[in-house]
Amino acid sequence: MAKLVSKTYGEALFEIAMEEDRGARFLEEVEEIRRILADNPDFDRLMLHPGVAKPEKMEVIKTVFQGRVSDEMAGFLELVVQKERYGDLQAIFQYFIDKMKEEKRIGIAYVTSAVELSDGQKEQVCAKLLATTSYLTMEMHYAVDPGLIGGMVIRVKDRVVDSSIRTRLNDLTKQLLQIQIQA
Repeated sequence: MAKLVSKTYGEALFEIAMEEDRGARFLEEVEEIRRILADNPDFDRLMLHPGVAKPEKMEVIKTVFQGRVSDEMAGFLELVVQKERYGDLQAIFQYFIDKMKEEKRIGIAYVTSAVELSDGQKEQVCAKLLATTSYLTMEMHYAVDPGLIGGMVIRVKDRVVDSSIRTRLNDLTKQLLQIQIQA
């Protein structure tokens, strides 16, 4: 359900940004609002507290954001509170950010390797991803998981390339078990 909510509201925010040709401005505002909310966890607690009435929450949104963000963004935040979707705001913003990056042809890659990659290896992975995708630039996120034994796992959107030794050993084990069962 939350995924549907984030997609619906995130798509609406994206459409407004594209209609007004203000995608870059909205992206900056969304990232700034996310930073502000991350720095002020009490604000989230207030907005999510069931004892605070909706009109009071609406007034808080107006007081905090009106004049500090565009009228469209302030109106969007009010709508989210009015529809009682404030708890989904981070997911909505993440959907919007991902959609904007997709529009700008910025890919987001998550690379997990068994050992820390050198700068040269990281550049090679990035270059290979740029050559095999339609993205103009890549936002790379690296992690280390010694449990992979060797190789790496690369995820771009919903596409995963798993060349880890752990996966190969698991596949080989499954194949060997199939042979034993058939014998």
